[in-house]
Amino acid sequence: MKKKLIAGNWKMNGSLVVNEILVKALVAGNGQGTCLVAVCVPGPYLAQVQQLVAGKGIDVGAQDVSSHEVGAFTGEVSAVMLRDFGVRYCLVGHSERRQYHGETDAVVAAKAQRALAAGITPIVCVGETLAEREAGLTEEVVKRQLAAVIHANGHCISEVVVAYEPVWAIGTGKTASAAQAQQVHSVLRSQLRAATPQADRIHILYGGSMNAANAAELLAQTDIDGGLVGGAALKSAEFLSIIAAAQ
Repeated sequence: MKKKLIAGNWKMNGSLVVNEILVKALVAGNGQGTCLVAVCVPGPYLAQVQQLVAGKGIDVGAQDVSSHEVGAFTGEVSAVMLRDFGVRYCLVGHSERRQYHGETDAVVAAKAQRALAAGITPIVCVGETLAEREAGLTEEVVKRQLAAVIHANGHCISEVVVAYEPVWAIGTGKTASAAQAQQVHSVLRSQLRAATPQADRIHILYGGSMNAANAAELLAQTDIDGGLVGGAALKSAEFLSIIAAAQ
């Protein structure tokens, strides 16, 4: 049975001082490492956090990657550059990138492709807005978003992580019920099974306001293999509680 994966997304938060306090607390409290743990940190802090977690059972993730390999793309960071900093995971297609930066399904698929080519595991984010859910479009939306990544990456799709993040539950304090989350995760698992015989090894994370209070129930669901944790990842005690629930 595969280990659960708990990945923290710090978003645009942190400082050298705050990061050190947080990461040292996570390292001290992480215990026996019976689940996989990662922190996806802002780009300027990759080197600092990599040094703090080296050999400590916590992996480093980035929050974005360029869809280009190299060239005149000011402000962009390539997958090969991220690899130089020991990055193990990289978020691609987070709803905030889709919403605020206009990232299309095709761009997200290309970013996943770049990450995989550099030996980095993309955490591919999919999810519907409240309007889409209320219109009964949840399955259609998440399947379309994932299909683009499957089409672009072929047999390599077994190397990705998928994160279902209902947009209406991100940073709002609202959470999909365990049954609602499992239903969508089951849809995604079926879609992956149609694409690869290794679908069951793929982690599908839940990413909509997971916290210490709801983590255990969510993580008990058949197709929920971990969590992509936002606000709670910035509080060591709460993040460690989620990790404990996954163990």
